[in-house]
Amino acid sequence: MKHAYRKSISFVIASMLALAVGLVPLTAVSETTTWRVQAHWPSASASFSDSLEFLRDELMERTDGRLELQLYEAGALFPTNEIFNATRRGIVEMGTLSPGYVLDRSELAGIAFGLPNAYRDVWQAMYFFRNLGFEEMLREDFKQHGIYWATDKLYATELVLKERIESAEDFQALNLRSTGTLQRFLTEAGAAASSIPGEELYQALSTGVVDGAHWGAVQGASSMSLYEVAKYHVRPPLIISIDAFIINQEAMDALPDDVRDILVQTLDEHFYLRTIQYQYQEEVELARVIAEEGVELIELPEDVQSAMNDAAETIWQREREKGDQAAAAIERLETFLTELGYID
Repeated sequence: MKHAYRKSISFVIASMLALAVGLVPLTAVSETTTWRVQAHWPSASASFSDSLEFLRDELMERTDGRLELQLYEAGALFPTNEIFNATRRGIVEMGTLSPGYVLDRSELAGIAFGLPNAYRDVWQAMYFFRNLGFEEMLREDFKQHGIYWATDKLYATELVLKERIESAEDFQALNLRSTGTLQRFLTEAGAAASSIPGEELYQALSTGVVDGAHWGAVQGASSMSLYEVAKYHVRPPLIISIDAFIINQEAMDALPDDVRDILVQTLDEHFYLRTIQYQYQEEVELARVIAEEGVELIELPEDVQSAMNDAAETIWQREREKGDQAAAAIERLETFLTELGYID
């Protein structure tokens, strides 16, 4: 009887061990979550590699392969102006965009895109976003759409032109590619500005549909081959603008807690590292295109700059009137700029 009992116990223990061994591979291997990411950047754009591919690789390493991003360049899955809706509805889990594409979704988007005559340097915009709480205002605003917002980077937005501008009359004859608040600003200043997706920009510039454009600043223009047909690069910047990552909130909530924490921390660190990296790369690339591609750095004539100053006041007032959140953000920005001595 004892022998039979021992055999029974041994069988049970052996069975349990076999079951445990069989389960080890299942519990030891963590499930991989795969997200589709639709970018507003063409693959030729420097930001596709330096922002998006870098983030993909960083998350893959930090999560030990548990969060994988499948990247799609501009226009690959759907038009750029559909990225927000597709992400909001969960057709893709993540996207990239400029606030200029979502001006109808948030009264803060125009301010996020950039206001003319605001910051004089990128660090000031960084301080306003992170130290003075504007990033949190954006995040709270887009939360109502089921979107988690994370700014990718801050950067100067600068024009490239096919011809040198000598007067306000020359400027008023221009057809420019623009978007967002800048499209309204350039039109208010006297030029004709229209929105053209990035994937169509080179053709529009090379065929004369437009006489000038902005796609970021030096790196953007260079990576999109705009200097092949537009040799004049304009400074100072029109605005300090941003790119952003948007994430479907339900997809984010479905992540394991530790993976979600890694994602949030990585995005937070990415903002600072990418913004600083971008400024360095701008100056390196500017020196190169001047030396190797015959690009010329120019300023707009004083009468054009005067018209832009007047237009800037109009743009600020329009943004202020969009709602209580916009008015509060403008007031916060004006206080900041007053402290810096830029406005009275």
